[in-house]
Amino acid sequence: MPQIQPLGVISINVWSALISLANLVLLYFLLKRFLFKPVHKVLEARQAHVDSVYAEAEEARAEAEGDRTAWEEKMQGVRAEAEGIVNRANERARLNSDAMLDEAKRRAAGIVQQALEEAQLTRKQAEASMRREMADVSTELAGKLLGREINENDHRQFIDSFIEELGETR
Repeated sequence: MPQIQPLGVISINVWSALISLANLVLLYFLLKRFLFKPVHKVLEARQAHVDSVYAEAEEARAEAEGDRTAWEEKMQGVRAEAEGIVNRANERARLNSDAMLDEAKRRAAGIVQQALEEAQLTRKQAEASMRREMADVSTELAGKLLGREINENDHRQFIDSFIEELGETR
């Protein structure tokens, strides 16, 4: 078997290892003190800023939701008010229409009544005119037949009574 020879290259120097370990621990504490803590503080500040932005956004969303709810309630009120205005306008229009129809009916009835009165007056005037003409004609006729002059007033009274009797017998 061959013999293993110790190599002189590989050797562990304890003091060198302790110094390296001490350097490593010192470097760790220095980095922790001067690098990790400031970086950690920056990260915490950034996280706090992000959290505050999220909180503000949530508040804004809640406020917007409240505004939307208030707006919807106002819109419901406005819709109800508009519907009420339209209903009142329709009611006023219906009342005005009814009033105008009543006025038109009243006027039409008045016109019809006036026309009836005028027709009746015209009829009476026509009857009176016919009586006068008949009286004149009958006076002339009677005068010619009798050959003498009859008192016109007496003769008119006689003819008027005769005409009235004719009108009653109809």
